Formats: sequence, structure tokens, C-alpha cells
Amino acid sequence: MSIELSMLAWSALLCLLLAFPYTLGFIAQRGLYSVAGNREDFPAAGGWIGRSHRAHLNLVENLVPFAALVLVAQLAGKNDAMTAAGAQLFFWARLGHAIVYTAGIPWARTIAYFGGVVGMLVILWRILA
Repeated sequence: MSIELSMLAWSALLCLLLAFPYTLGFIAQRGLYSVAGNREDFPAAGGWIGRSHRAHLNLVENLVPFAALVLVAQLAGKNDAMTAAGAQLFFWARLGHAIVYTAGIPWARTIAYFGGVVGMLVILWRILA
């Protein structure tokens, strides 16, 4: 398996795992009955629970274009050291983003977010080259 596909798989696992902290936080804060319900009129959470939830949603939004780029690079035979580096940058930046976002470190969150974007742009650049 290519490094790019491995990073896609690891990113998907990260996305799955990111739901657990805020879900447990919701349960602790609002009770299992409320969380297991339909969540209609479910107020937004604050503090680390809300930040963790938003970090997860942000990864969901960014995982789609990352997956598309990795799959296009793979299918087009454009994988090389640069696309591998871009995929690794995306994964590690997204892991860092989740950690610093949940911790509430604003500038580090922004830098980590753009690290993931740069990783995707590297892959796109190699596809289009």
C-alpha cells in the first residue's frame, strides 16, 4: 500500500476516534438519555467539548478533498515522494489540529489547519504537474 493510501486510512481512523471525546463529554454533561435521543434543539456545547466537536467536524470537511486528491494521485500514477510528503503533512497537521483545537490554543490551531491545507496543495500540484 502506498504512503498516501496509508495516510488516508490513518486519517479516516483519526476521524472516527475524534467522535469519542466529545460524545463522552456530552454524556457526562447532559446525560445518556439526552445524548441517545434525536438531539432536536440540542444546544451547542462550550469549552473543550464544543472545541472537540468542531475539530471533528472540521476534519470531516477536510477529509473529503484529501481523499479525492489521494485517490486521483493513486489512479493517475502520480504518486511520488512529494505526494507522500503531502499526505504525511496532512495527517500530522490534522492530528495536531485536533489536539490544539480541543486544548483551546488558537494560533497553533490555525497553523495546524493550514499545514493540512498545504499538504493537500502539494498533492494537487503533483497531480497537475
